[in-house]
Amino acid sequence: MEEAKFYSELAEGPSAANAYWTQTDDSVRVRVGAYQAEANTAHKGTILLMLGRFGYIERYGRVAKSFAENGFATVVVDWRSQGLSDRMAKDPQAGHINDFSDYQKDVAAMMQVVEELDLPKPYLLVGISMGACIGLRSMWEGLPVAGAAFISPMWGIKMSVLQRFAAWPLSWAAKRLGQGRRYVPGETGAIYVLETAFTENNLTHNEVMYEYWVNQAKAAPELQIGGPTMSWLFGALLECRRLSSMPSPNTPCITFCGELDQLVDNAAIKTRMVNWPNGEFCIIRNAKHDVLTEVPEIGGDVMSQIFDFFSKVASKGAS
Repeated sequence: MEEAKFYSELAEGPSAANAYWTQTDDSVRVRVGAYQAEANTAHKGTILLMLGRFGYIERYGRVAKSFAENGFATVVVDWRSQGLSDRMAKDPQAGHINDFSDYQKDVAAMMQVVEELDLPKPYLLVGISMGACIGLRSMWEGLPVAGAAFISPMWGIKMSVLQRFAAWPLSWAAKRLGQGRRYVPGETGAIYVLETAFTENNLTHNEVMYEYWVNQAKAAPELQIGGPTMSWLFGALLECRRLSSMPSPNTPCITFCGELDQLVDNAAIKTRMVNWPNGEFCIIRNAKHDVLTEVPEIGGDVMSQIFDFFSKVASKGAS
């Protein structure tokens, strides 16, 4: 590992934080961030924070600070084509992936950093949106987590019947014809939080958090990406379909989704959670996509519920 650039002032996270460069098995350089738990707390484990398609290490610095204050270290990876990790297309703004399974190589690289830093166990997964899709696959492939919390998991993409009817053949054909790096129709390289007013955003009702993301995007546009490519879309649709046919793990899990979510398919989430052993499910009324950052009067205190859940998981593991 080598130390990597880290925007600590933009992250506003725990004081003990570092970022590292590491290589995946297919020679992609990815950036992994590690936030340490606060020194004056009882260390309860390490949260493997898997973010969504816009995610990068600094984006949830404030969330990592809350984790640290409650005794948890946090490790997070910039997925390939995101943050400061290698971009997979000539257009650095493109949210591109050659194959969805490539994300598992990024997970493996992240876990190498966790082991090298000797971060405390148990390991606990927090997956947000696309990160929940990646994380669920990782759990089936042996990710050693004692429990999981999912936020608006991308186990299905919200589309109209007509959109879904068109998305499959168009994305498949684009990939087959060597056009997979083209943006999905209607998408561009524009940075969402800079192009979308707070009053029109589909992420959160929390204006303070939205401004935090806007400030990050203005100060470090190199961390941002634009819309997804056709290859990403085909890979995401295919992965969601494959996951839907697989049983839920026995690992204890709690999942939250927003009633007003416009990005993921809440019906697919509910179907998964109804059949999850040791699973808890909560729909947050009037919440948008990012329920972890919603205002308290809408989201309540999702963070406290996650901490309580993980505490129960840890106590069962110790007994």
